[in-house]
Amino acid sequence: MKTLKERKLLIVGLGLLGGSYARALTAKGFAVRCIEINPASLDYALREGIVESGTTEADPALIGESDLVIFALYPHVFKEWIGEYGRYLAPGTVITDVTGVKGAVVYDIQAMLPEGVEFIAAHPMAGREVYGVENSTAELFRGANYIVIPTEKNTPEAIALCRELGEVLGFARISELDPEKHDDMIAFLSQLTHCIAVALMTSNTEPHLVDYTGDSFRDLTRIARINEDMWSELFLLNKKKLVAQIDAFTGELHRMRTYLADENVDKMKEMMRISTARRALFDKPKPKES
Repeated sequence: MKTLKERKLLIVGLGLLGGSYARALTAKGFAVRCIEINPASLDYALREGIVESGTTEADPALIGESDLVIFALYPHVFKEWIGEYGRYLAPGTVITDVTGVKGAVVYDIQAMLPEGVEFIAAHPMAGREVYGVENSTAELFRGANYIVIPTEKNTPEAIALCRELGEVLGFARISELDPEKHDDMIAFLSQLTHCIAVALMTSNTEPHLVDYTGDSFRDLTRIARINEDMWSELFLLNKKKLVAQIDAFTGELHRMRTYLADENVDKMKEMMRISTARRALFDKPKPKES
């Protein structure tokens, strides 16, 4: 199997993540081509040197000669694209993605692909509360986590290629999960946190909150500036797992409420001690000064 450096790269979709992939790969010397249906986004990427070349059309020749294709599309658009244009992918091509759910996507895509084309799923655990290629940055992945999601249909070579891609992009930690375990983790670590942020912002209608708030509220609700089209789709595709996580969270919140109502200080402090110890595991060590 060809190495990453030997492959012709194509990115389909130049939003925040697709654009950041393009910037990071271009900065490492890769020749990145793209397909982006929005002419303004494509023009911006070409003008800024984010990609070497690109088109707004699914050009069969471009698709056929690209042997590593990165899809940065909404899940339903990804499926539609493969259904319409997947036949142009040549044998030996490896495709990967940035999709935020896997169980509802990976198996369907793998079943749709032509013989000799392999899909190895991935999830870059990085983002911003702004969108579009104009807000992309090559630094987005620095210090972030990258999850490779293989199935029994994936070869060791494709898995290694996907891991190499994560290393080149600058991710600090690369892990592997199967699609079901991935969706369990994402329901808690990503989707639930967005639900909480949205619920916080809609639970109080005081018009002047911004005049009184401190950093704790700003930090907790940063992700409440949300792309409703993308996140509602991700929530629905992982509905069962997300509902279970919401139920677990509301149970813990009710437990805290009960301790508070009963003035059970010892139990409140016990929850706080557990919280402090678990949160400490997420703190990134400060870089050593040279």
